Amino acid sequence: MSQSELGDKLGVSFQQVQKYEKGTNRIGAGRLSQIAEIFNVPIGALFDANASMSDGETVPVKLVPDRDTLKLLTGFGGIAHRKIRHSLVDLVDAIAKATPKARK
Repeated sequence: MSQSELGDKLGVSFQQVQKYEKGTNRIGAGRLSQIAEIFNVPIGALFDANASMSDGETVPVKLVPDRDTLKLLTGFGGIAHRKIRHSLVDLVDAIAKATPKARK
């Protein structure tokens, strides 16, 4: 799949997909879940460099900054109800926007 095709499915530009791929921009939990759905892989497969996709290809990864994020995403991937998933994404987004950013 091209970066343009993935960008179209995610609702972002191919330049944004390039930034995700290069690590220039981090991928949020909701977006990562969308990517897993697009590629028809469990979200956990995005964190295991040896995980196989449905067509037998391996998934290149190391996209998660810490264990808590991985735990959150793995749990989120197990929620089948679409409305609940979207509500959780909205909740986490609202919390992130309301929380002061830590300086690096």
